[in-house]
Amino acid sequence: MRTNEGNVDRVLRVVVGAGVLSLAFIGPQTSWGYLGVIPLLTGLVGYCPVYALFGISTCPAKKV
Repeated sequence: MRTNEGNVDRVLRVVVGAGVLSLAFIGPQTSWGYLGVIPLLTGLVGYCPVYALFGISTCPAKKV
């Protein structure tokens, strides 16, 4: 599994994922907040299956 997310993309996913996940515990406390696990995990791992499906990569090109 190759990384297909750049650093900025990963940081944004972790921040947004943690924010949405916090809604399950603070705020309206609905189970919809658990959807924040998806961007949180993809940001931590650095791989997005949807990006792979469409051939998208925000990772900078590696120089040889």
